[in-house]
Amino acid sequence: MTGPGERLTAVAGRLREACERAGRPADGVALIAVSKFHPAEAVLDALATGHRCFGESRVQEAQAKWPALRERCPDAELHLIGSLQTNKAAAAVGIFDVIHSVDRPRLAAGLAAAMERTGRRPRCLIQVDTGAEEQKGGVAPAALAALVKECRDVCELPLTGLMCIPPAGQDPVPHFRLLRSLAAEHGLAELSMGMSADFGTAVAEGATMVRVGSAVFGPRPRPGA
Repeated sequence: MTGPGERLTAVAGRLREACERAGRPADGVALIAVSKFHPAEAVLDALATGHRCFGESRVQEAQAKWPALRERCPDAELHLIGSLQTNKAAAAVGIFDVIHSVDRPRLAAGLAAAMERTGRRPRCLIQVDTGAEEQKGGVAPAALAALVKECRDVCELPLTGLMCIPPAGQDPVPHFRLLRSLAAEHGLAELSMGMSADFGTAVAEGATMVRVGSAVFGPRPRPGA
């Protein structure tokens, strides 16, 4: 049975091939290895390959897992890819280097206040609900312009891009294209889109970051299991 390190190496090879097919430089797309719900031992196996870009979906899990991992690999970059409660904004600023899930003014204000207090300024992306799914986080496309303005002009966040999670079972291409169009409209360079099943398609549509979990770490354990 292959471990996370071997699977990560294979996924990185597939990503390079996808970039080549799309006529894009391989170093233009970051591979975020999503280690949420997986133990530190699995992350260590992936870190041993030299990979340094990882994602978690919960602040509390990152706080428990990553301080010790960063002692071993202080150059690791940690991305928050899950929804973020406003009352955990300060904790998120304290541990993450990139936050993908800004989706409302109150959260933007909380992040800004934490950055002001700590001096840490993780890059921020706005999550866009391209599929109009109420159960998911994300701002509606029609409300994006107002949130971009709030983040930039009022909160002065280091806003660099957009993120989306297309609805399960749907063709992701229209969602990726919408996100790319919205990012261009607002002068945002980073596009966080594409996961294990569709990251090759996302690369073809302009992704600059892909979030790959199960293809690297295997089936996701249940929280608390």
